[in-house]
Amino acid sequence: MTGTSPKTQVSRRALLAGMAGAGAMLAVPAAMLAAKAVNPVFRHGVASGDPDASSVVLWTRVEASGPATVRWELAASPAFDKVLKSGTVTTDAARDHTVKVLAAGLPAGDTFFYRFVLDKAVSPVGRARTLPQGRLDTLGIALASCSNYAFGFFNAYDAIARDPAVDFVLHTGDYIYEYGGKDGWGEAVARTIGREHSPTHEIVSLSDYRTRHAQYKIDAGSMAMHARHTLLACWDDHESANNPWTGGAQNHQPATEGDWAARRAASIQAYFEWMPVREPEWLAVKGRSRVQFWRAYSFGDLALIHTLETRHTARARQIEYLDHAAAIVDDGSAARFRKDVLGAPDRPMISPELEADLEAALARSVKAGQPWRVIGSPMVIGRLDVPDLVKAGVLADPFPRLAAAKSKEELARLAADPHVSLAWRGRWGLPDYTDAWGGYPWAREQFYALSRRAGAGDLVFLSGDSHSFWTNDLSDAAGRPAGIEFGTAGISSPGDFIDSGFGADMAVRLDKAYADHMPEVVWTDNMHQGYVRIRFGRERGTASFVAVSTVLSRDYTTSVIREDHFERAGPQVRFA
Repeated sequence: MTGTSPKTQVSRRALLAGMAGAGAMLAVPAAMLAAKAVNPVFRHGVASGDPDASSVVLWTRVEASGPATVRWELAASPAFDKVLKSGTVTTDAARDHTVKVLAAGLPAGDTFFYRFVLDKAVSPVGRARTLPQGRLDTLGIALASCSNYAFGFFNAYDAIARDPAVDFVLHTGDYIYEYGGKDGWGEAVARTIGREHSPTHEIVSLSDYRTRHAQYKIDAGSMAMHARHTLLACWDDHESANNPWTGGAQNHQPATEGDWAARRAASIQAYFEWMPVREPEWLAVKGRSRVQFWRAYSFGDLALIHTLETRHTARARQIEYLDHAAAIVDDGSAARFRKDVLGAPDRPMISPELEADLEAALARSVKAGQPWRVIGSPMVIGRLDVPDLVKAGVLADPFPRLAAAKSKEELARLAADPHVSLAWRGRWGLPDYTDAWGGYPWAREQFYALSRRAGAGDLVFLSGDSHSFWTNDLSDAAGRPAGIEFGTAGISSPGDFIDSGFGADMAVRLDKAYADHMPEVVWTDNMHQGYVRIRFGRERGTASFVAVSTVLSRDYTTSVIREDHFERAGPQVRFA
């Protein structure tokens, strides 16, 4: 039954102690991850990612003044008593001294240990996995998103590293943030905890993006997670700039920040240098570019996970409420706005190439009899149309203040007030955010139609971006079931209600109002940071919402604040 589990507080040290009896496969790597000394040559640690059944990407970076030839080794045990694969890679400043290797010719579903060597310097040891083939009874995925260095320590990454129920990590984007400077988002918090962004300005150039990635990689929690678990990744907006579309971004000003295409290219180059993801030439499908960044991962006969690219290959420009607010004066005009502006046809989110790949992958999964088809979505797809919070008695009526405004400037100031903006959206039943799937209802219906054509109207969405936990029961515009969704809070990014100044009591009331009055929302929480652990079995699964007690200090505890159970029900998936 869907519901809230008893709250369990687990200290970081207790979790480590508890893992000591979990067997050598768990205990030895955990001890390595707890090591305090990191060789300065490999100060950014190691990472693995983007696996298939016979290969996996291995990553590190070296501190060097010129070209460097780095040796990599892969073994069956952390003692490296028998090296299975090895080789050398030469790196230099042209790739920011990053090292990326496709370790191929590996057995499926196996666990390996890897390290890098430069002269006498040896990197930390990492653990990597290939995808399984054949029968698989269980799969544990940690869903992560929205790691903002300035807002706090990546304690949730540390908790993921030490979670014995996690097999792979799915990161759905906002792996870095582009903001910087004394007025940048989060910098006031950063100054109090010593985590100001580097460089100290908003990142625009290739050098800027490289420096920012380097900073994020030295967080202790990040290093632990990457060394422990193999990463499945997609990007969202902040890897380049806030709210991009194919022709620009909300947080890009050409007059002062130059050409958008050049900035985007710099951000993508740095991402591919600093992340354990396959280069296009390593993909089975040839002729793809880096910007076409989506993947299909098959986990034996149990599950398909397909990630999405929703920013740079097809997305239409976002609708801005301020551009249309003056014309929305009654229920009729609001309905026309929803239908003719937000719901206008041919406002895509994903590219035709991605649609073709996704439909084919879903059809193969259905034909193969895999019980679970999972979508790694950078943003929430659930229908989050804001309820009438004034009528519900949650917010004060803003319309007298709006009617009394004497100038466009005063109206703009009122529109910037989160209380006014949220109440206004609720009065007209408008989507919470137009940058998420709710701002692209035509594209969402296209997505659902695609899944039905493939025989897969039973999707499990694992989503990021919103800085809130979500459990959503999905349906299309005709009311037909479209699957279920679990969304994750930020690793460190704050919930929007708290960040907007509503206060803790009001934020809790807003969460409850969303769950009570949004038909697709089963439960939501914007009060915590953390991750979601999803365990898939043959017929049933469990989503555990894991919150960290703080991101302002490295000392933290974790708690499972809710568990939701789900199951197969013929051609559908539903909450149990």
